[in-house]
Amino acid sequence: MDVVVPPEFQRLFVTDADRPIVKVPAPVLRQVAAPVAKITDKHRLMADNMVRIMKEANGVGLAAPQVSILERLIVISPGGKPMVLFNPVITQMEGEQIGEEGCLSIPGLYGDVKRANLVEVEAYDRKGKPVVYEMEGFAARIVQHEVDHLDGVLFIDKVDVSTLYWKDPVARDAE
Repeated sequence: MDVVVPPEFQRLFVTDADRPIVKVPAPVLRQVAAPVAKITDKHRLMADNMVRIMKEANGVGLAAPQVSILERLIVISPGGKPMVLFNPVITQMEGEQIGEEGCLSIPGLYGDVKRANLVEVEAYDRKGKPVVYEMEGFAARIVQHEVDHLDGVLFIDKVDVSTLYWKDPVARDAE
């Protein structure tokens, strides 16, 4: 699904970040990211930068392809404390939830997406150690959304189109 951005939202697609968040229709958002073979200092620095970019954008998740890096790395912050996940794989999914989602790569567009309510995620931490997390509710939604980015999938591919609407995130944050 192509997204047509109304003129009044065009200003939201500009950023002063060191590594700007790419926006639709950037081709990198539709590509599959490669696994990280070995977690190096470069990768840890990249993760730190992604956490900073995510926070500056008032986001709760960011995937490497959103900053033009085709590697399997996501950062999420479901409860305010950032988590870095290299090569995340969702190994189990249970239940169902429907909730509103937006995306830093499509600022201002929101809609309802059906996701699993409980997920188990296997990944590697910043030190390259294997980790397993069980996530529920909002945290499960975030990790599913970000792992989708690693596979070139956007929330607009899964959204209930009847629920899509534009909302100015700048105005929302001022409320």
